[in-house]
Amino acid sequence: MTIRKAIIPVAGMGTRFLPAAKAQPKEMLPVVDKPIIQYIVEEAVQSGIEEIIFVTAIGKHAIENHFDRNFELEYRLEQKGKLKELKAISEIGRLAKFAFVRQSKPLGDGHAVLSALPFLDLHEPVAVLFGDDIIEGKTPALKQLIDVYNKYGDSVLALQKVPKNMVNQFGVVDGKKLSKTTWEIRGFVEKPDIKEAPSDLIAIGRYILTPNIYTLLEKQKPGKDGEIRLANAFETLLKNNGVLYGCHFEGTWHNCGDKFGFVKAQIELGLKHPDVGPALKKYFKTMKPL
Repeated sequence: MTIRKAIIPVAGMGTRFLPAAKAQPKEMLPVVDKPIIQYIVEEAVQSGIEEIIFVTAIGKHAIENHFDRNFELEYRLEQKGKLKELKAISEIGRLAKFAFVRQSKPLGDGHAVLSALPFLDLHEPVAVLFGDDIIEGKTPALKQLIDVYNKYGDSVLALQKVPKNMVNQFGVVDGKKLSKTTWEIRGFVEKPDIKEAPSDLIAIGRYILTPNIYTLLEKQKPGKDGEIRLANAFETLLKNNGVLYGCHFEGTWHNCGDKFGFVKAQIELGLKHPDVGPALKKYFKTMKPL
């Protein structure tokens, strides 16, 4: 089936970014001149997604407002002749059809997906994008995952290589390489000990989920932390001889869930921005070595 819907879980509290995230969602923190979440939505839309379901929590109204119309602001920009700014903000609400559902409790990313199921036909696959990751490249990362799904018809995880000393921070996969960018995943371990990690390939916040994953999530018992996680569903699927694929996508991954990654994204995307880039390059040339 053609993938037209995406789930974006944004219910996390953003504690890594306190106090900046105290009164606003971390997903609304700007990278140059756009909030993190807008980069993610634009990637989804450029990949063919038409409907987006945000899974939210208390204090996330700013996200809902961002993707809604602001008639007063649009009117004032028009009156002042700021047509470039008017075009930029008026297009945001027309990127896709948006729906918002509240996750009743912070019970894990798997529970967040379950919260969005009423917006899906239970026989249709769905894309999932997490709000920490900005990925830039010629072909949107999600589109690359969709291409793998279209070929094989099963769930697909986005994969990236990381230094070996970082594997214990992520879900790590093991498997068979089918092509330059495609893997058949045969093992999945969530945050393994560095010495026991099966590879240096990690799964990051882009997935294509097929309906068999929904079934596993509905049956999944909460872990010791009381949460239902997608990682556990992937592990169960593989233990039951299910099929799972990985796409080692081409593009630059900015991990904006990490303070250092967020600052790097500001610099790298700032250097490419037409308004900021030239001045930023000149500024770096004037900096004294630390």
